[in-house]
Amino acid sequence: MKKPLVLSYAGCSTCKKALKWLESRGIDVDVRPIVDEPPTREELEKWIPASGLPVRKWLNTSGQSYRAIGKEKIAAADDETLVRWLAEDGKLVKRPVLVHGQKVLVGFREEEWAELFGR
Repeated sequence: MKKPLVLSYAGCSTCKKALKWLESRGIDVDVRPIVDEPPTREELEKWIPASGLPVRKWLNTSGQSYRAIGKEKIAAADDETLVRWLAEDGKLVKRPVLVHGQKVLVGFREEEWAELFGR
């Protein structure tokens, strides 16, 4: 099985916490800088359904990119537009994103990650 993939942002404290959690459990992952290499439209079209979350739950609502677009414009956007924006701007994506096999987790909730890795 391929190594889990973590899309992370170096300046994100939640990402740092998640990576430290993985390291402390000896879980080797590939880390991809989400700002330099945001998820592609193709990846998002697979990952969003795999996460079990609606596309709006993938938005980093506390970030600059979200504020720059504006709450009203985001509220009026359809899912296809949101996916396009997420693929264009890694800072708009809630992070970290963990891809492990067929499972995709968005954000770091320790109990979810522990359940996924059986730790």
